[in-house]
Amino acid sequence: ASFATGPRQNNSVFYEIRAYDIKPSRMKEFVEMVGKHFHLRTAHSELVGLWSAELGAMNKVVHVWKYDDFAHRTAVRHALANDKEWQGKFITPALPLIEKQHNEVAYLVPWCELGKPPKEGGVYEWVTFQMKPGGPALWGEAFQGAINAHINTGYTKLIGVFHTEYGLLNTVHVIWWNESPHHRAVGRHSAHEDARVVAAVRDSVRFLESQQNMLLIPMQCSPLK
Repeated sequence: ASFATGPRQNNSVFYEIRAYDIKPSRMKEFVEMVGKHFHLRTAHSELVGLWSAELGAMNKVVHVWKYDDFAHRTAVRHALANDKEWQGKFITPALPLIEKQHNEVAYLVPWCELGKPPKEGGVYEWVTFQMKPGGPALWGEAFQGAINAHINTGYTKLIGVFHTEYGLLNTVHVIWWNESPHHRAVGRHSAHEDARVVAAVRDSVRFLESQQNMLLIPMQCSPLK
């Protein structure tokens, strides 16, 4: 344990984060296909959330899937490959609409449980932090402090904090929920004037390489709405 890079989850559950860039002229068609046929996909494994980007990216769809372990994912992917209805009604017609696909495997950080919004109808902010190499042993405590400082302001709801295992390492994805883009903007303005938030962020950014965020709108079939 003394050689560990930081606290780790005690179970084998992980999350696959998939991002699709859709051809601009085909986005409406893709969304309609998801609404009509995505129940065929969710019959095989648990969908955490499915969103389309509103700000910070365009014509992008992000979805998160939960797996018990890697054997579970392997079994699901095998079943999907052999599901003729899923392949015929969604995969075959959807592939020409997609320009690029990207996926990552990530774990929830040990101090975070997957949350839910207090009500439906809000928006989600997806923030990606590229941290300096070294893992949570290097930057975990400072990063947790910055997250908690924002939570304590009360303007936003934390949904989850994910740390990558496959994909670009030392990447942390944080999902927040807000009532509206305006509510988020007002809350952020207040947070930036909060001495506790400023101090926590200054401590955390020592370990930060880059940061990117997107405003996401939940799609109709998303469990997180």
